[in-house]
Amino acid sequence: MNSTPILESVLAKTLSNTIMPSFRQARASNPLMLSRTLLCLAVVSASTPLLADTVWLKNGDRLTGKIKVFDGGKLLIQTDYAGAIPVDWKQVKTLQSDQELLVKQDADTGEKAKSLQAADDGKVVLANGEAPKTVDLASIQQIIKPKPVIEDLVWKGNVDMALDYKRAEKDTNDYDVDFKTTARHGQWRHTGQGEYNREFQDDVTTTDNWALEYDLDRFLTEHWFWQGRLTYKRDKVEDLARQRTVGTGPGYQFWDDELGAFSLGSLVNRTDYEYSDGGKDNFYSLAMKWNYNRYLVGKTVEFFTSGELGKPIGGPAEYSLDAEMGLRYKVTEWASLNLKAERDVISGDSESSLSKTRYTAGFGVAW
Repeated sequence: MNSTPILESVLAKTLSNTIMPSFRQARASNPLMLSRTLLCLAVVSASTPLLADTVWLKNGDRLTGKIKVFDGGKLLIQTDYAGAIPVDWKQVKTLQSDQELLVKQDADTGEKAKSLQAADDGKVVLANGEAPKTVDLASIQQIIKPKPVIEDLVWKGNVDMALDYKRAEKDTNDYDVDFKTTARHGQWRHTGQGEYNREFQDDVTTTDNWALEYDLDRFLTEHWFWQGRLTYKRDKVEDLARQRTVGTGPGYQFWDDELGAFSLGSLVNRTDYEYSDGGKDNFYSLAMKWNYNRYLVGKTVEFFTSGELGKPIGGPAEYSLDAEMGLRYKVTEWASLNLKAERDVISGDSESSLSKTRYTAGFGVAW
């Protein structure tokens, strides 16, 4: 189970059979060859202690790679030879890792371990300097990488696509493309998202709209942030042809880690409506935004929902709702299948009112 003696034996043979004769010959004949030999020796010596995370299984197998996360009974380990491998936690005998990991034995509290060390069957040692702690694997509910308060640039995002071609009494062509990307550097977070929807029935356009949104968040503490937001929506079919919104307000980030994120924000918005007949409206509103996603079953399934509920102040609408909810299933490290429901409502007079519900199934990519 311990590979250190094997490495020491291989290194000793390499030194005695290859490097040392070359060293003696180089010392006697060529100073340049001597320097190259010493460089080779330094590289070999430096590389031997760099061991990957290791998971020992009850059937005698062993996996090496990098532990990504443990949740929902699945341990996800990233390998060079087979990508991300989910492992049933009940089949794990013990494990070791040189990473700093947050180990949770209940839903509320966790212990940050500087490393994990292999122990007896069904146990693992949480190494924290002078006070290592041995715990039962069965008592562990989650293992995640702790998220620093200040970090370097982190960029992530996804693109979801859905295509529907139906040939029946009424021929239907439906195209839906959504994207969302987030970049965080230090105390700043940039979020951009957009969508495009188009549908034809017997060569008649029944849906043709697109939307773009940009959010800029400045974190004041680890959880509190201030947000600025710009939104533009264009619809070529409905009476409400254009919507422009500028908003700002505080928000709170409940968590943001390997298993997902959850935030709420409150905004004061300035909104402009333009109608297909040339009419215009503008008003202020109060709004509540939410953004939630959660990875399940070893990060193979993702549940997500986001949206905004608004209340205009003296405007043409009584309330507005723009929300989505769905699931993504990871097929590979970057490709996924998705199911999504979207709801867009503006309750008001006949000209400004809007009520749309869309259900889509498609594929996507994530990074």
